Amino acid sequence: MKKIALIGSTGSIGRQVLQVVDKHPESFKIVSLCANKNAKLLSEQISRYKPVIATLTDSLAAQNINSLPTKTTFYYGENSMLHAVCECADIVFVAVTGFAGLKAVLSAINQGKTVALANKESLVCGGELVTRLAKEKGVQIIPVDSEHSAIWQCLDFDREKPFEKLILTASGGAFRDLPLENLDSVTAEDALKHPNWDMGKKITIDCATMVNKAFEVIEAKWLFNTTYDKIDVLVHPQSIVHSMVSFRDGSVIAQLARADMKLPIALALTYPERVEVSSDKLSLVGKSLDFLSLDDNRYPCFSIVMEAARRGGVYPCAVSCANEVAVEYFLQGKIKFSKIQDVLRYVLDNITPMDVTYDNLVGVDKLAKSLAISRLSHN
Repeated sequence: MKKIALIGSTGSIGRQVLQVVDKHPESFKIVSLCANKNAKLLSEQISRYKPVIATLTDSLAAQNINSLPTKTTFYYGENSMLHAVCECADIVFVAVTGFAGLKAVLSAINQGKTVALANKESLVCGGELVTRLAKEKGVQIIPVDSEHSAIWQCLDFDREKPFEKLILTASGGAFRDLPLENLDSVTAEDALKHPNWDMGKKITIDCATMVNKAFEVIEAKWLFNTTYDKIDVLVHPQSIVHSMVSFRDGSVIAQLARADMKLPIALALTYPERVEVSSDKLSLVGKSLDFLSLDDNRYPCFSIVMEAARRGGVYPCAVSCANEVAVEYFLQGKIKFSKIQDVLRYVLDNITPMDVTYDNLVGVDKLAKSLAISRLSHN
């Protein structure tokens, strides 16, 4: 039985991890649960799974955790997440969003734990640190994003296998077909109507801006030890082909599946075996598959993030952290959709280069968010 430490248990991915666990209770045991502020749902999860450790990073919300199973130890506060990366776990599933996930990933690697990675920011912000440490410790990082899981599968689970190109697919988000002149008037409610996927709020907004896809390009660079000129992005409206890999002989191998995150989640937990996730299997009868070039005019945020990626160093961390602020403001109805790109550009242009260390990344996280808030407060 595989013992799982689940970081980010109340979010969209975390809840789906638990659905996979529920379907195969003979194969998995939850030994720790970590959430941010959803005390009500965490309490329900603690009662159901009776973990050894449970944590809540929001100290105020933690006051609502009243009753605990006899053998569950509860921690709360900013650094409580590190307690959830517990010694008794076989695999640490990092499903939390944002820069905060980086410290959980680094802690897991330092303990020699296999990491199932569903936190983009860990590699966007700290890819250099994470991959170097994983190599030193001999730790395996298993990709959970559907695109990177697809590439991993196309490479026969061999991340050292040679290839010509990695081809990431993108749905295009909620505004893929919206006239450009209408983008300034869209609301958060409009942006959250993703055409194919059911995801958390932030990642759904990031799909609409295509920031999410730029982040995935950065992830792919680190996960598959490649360069940006060997990664392409195609808009694929049907979200059936989750990504592709082209090889030297001209062949292209693709991974196809329904738009269901439980598939890559289950594979991350059961690799190299595959288990049943849903009886609703993909049928290609009557389906068409379209692939389009990415429109820079429609997705200016993609270009800004990729500029940061090519600059390297702490720049990807800066735009990622600025994006967290801008998306939250948009979700609260405080700014227009088009303002997100302005914030990313402003922060990118006002960060100075420095060495990539954890302490420097923490400083950049705070500085970028401060710059973003300043920009939003004065415009």
